[in-house]
Amino acid sequence: MPGRSPAANLAELEARLGHTFSDKSLLERALIIAATNTDQQVNNERLEFLGDRVLGLVISEELVRCFANVPVGKLARRLNALVSKAACARIAEALAIRDFVAENDATARVLADICEALIAAVYLDGGIEAARDMVLRHWAAALEVAEDTRRDPKSQLQEWALSRALPVPDYTVTARAGPDHAPLFTITVTVAGHAPVSGQGPSKREAEQAAAACFLDQHRIERT
Repeated sequence: MPGRSPAANLAELEARLGHTFSDKSLLERALIIAATNTDQQVNNERLEFLGDRVLGLVISEELVRCFANVPVGKLARRLNALVSKAACARIAEALAIRDFVAENDATARVLADICEALIAAVYLDGGIEAARDMVLRHWAAALEVAEDTRRDPKSQLQEWALSRALPVPDYTVTARAGPDHAPLFTITVTVAGHAPVSGQGPSKREAEQAAAACFLDQHRIERT
């Protein structure tokens, strides 16, 4: 945010999070990634570690409360989807966390890590109730639509890539055939360090899902 003071930036981030910090250093530390400072007492790695556990606790409690008749196995599937790196990256995007980190550092994985670190920062500053309030506010929409079915291939591939510290998979339209009323798209998905894989479908969205599914199958990645 060019032209704005650090204090103003932190105040805006507090407004987005819905929590005003008594200890501003916790908020500042949550934004310091290990790639730029390897000192664990200064960077956000330890906060990220804690935030992941706090997030898991809050979401687990909410799932148990809201889905009293859902079997534990299905609750676990929903939990995994809601606390995944991909889910945290989406929340970070919705909060526009990119505004507070250097452009070159704003990968999906970094944003997910910062999101978890911010949860821990709120927890340490305001306690479990403050952390619960923040998480439930920003995860509300995801909780409402939490499904007990398998994740779609594109979401699973993104989570797989993020879990290995790889960039988000890139999807490119490589061909389009057929008339306008019945098109057939070919889309190629590229994951760093792996050969591109293509899929086809009557829409770009379906072709992306097909490409992701082909990638998962070719690399024998278990569908969950």
